[in-house]
Amino acid sequence: MAVERPHIDKLFTGGVKQLGDPQAQDKLERPWESGIFKEETDSPVFLSETGLTGDDVADKKNHGGPEKAVFAYASKHYAHWRHELGIDIAPGGNGENLSVTNMDESSVCIGDAYRVGEALIQVSQPRRPCWKPARRHGILDLALRIQKTGRTGWYFRVLEEGRIRAGDMLELASRSYPEWTVRAANEVMYEQKGNMGLAESLASCELLADNWKNTLNRRLMGKEGGIDKRVYGPNR
Repeated sequence: MAVERPHIDKLFTGGVKQLGDPQAQDKLERPWESGIFKEETDSPVFLSETGLTGDDVADKKNHGGPEKAVFAYASKHYAHWRHELGIDIAPGGNGENLSVTNMDESSVCIGDAYRVGEALIQVSQPRRPCWKPARRHGILDLALRIQKTGRTGWYFRVLEEGRIRAGDMLELASRSYPEWTVRAANEVMYEQKGNMGLAESLASCELLADNWKNTLNRRLMGKEGGIDKRVYGPNR
């Protein structure tokens, strides 16, 4: 039986939206802004080194930029989230640009380069979940749940610009670090914090994004910070 190839199942872009109720008592319902609410498109979209045309992020310090030009998420994860969370959540629900099929955190590696449409893209880092999906779906600990399950998704940097669209195949062009799947990197970051050898090894991965290297190097120096600001933010 032929193995189906990885491809873009759905393509999403969108601008920043203002949300929330200024009078809300529940912090999860208070005003906030985010680019997490994206719209599906079947049209070709130009992908530059900084992202898709028409796409934007609200928090430019922690999101977007060349190392986070495109956010990809495995479409198959949503069946698990619907079962575990008991909510109506579907592709696009995590703010991804690419909902992908036949690839996930266990099959994608740091530094993998893929031909897709007219572009060449490269895996730069796993996504570190923040408080915004939790705010969107009204589940306070959702970032921690995403982190614990390893269903984080990952980011691409853009090596060659060009148009991409839903249905495009992702053809693996090169693989530099087969030992460093996205899942393995997540395990080092979250589950094996005491293993300094693994932290040093991952930090030395040349094609890993600098912000991940910096976090790991701070760990090696005993200066790693807490996670509450990232995972809870203003939600509690």
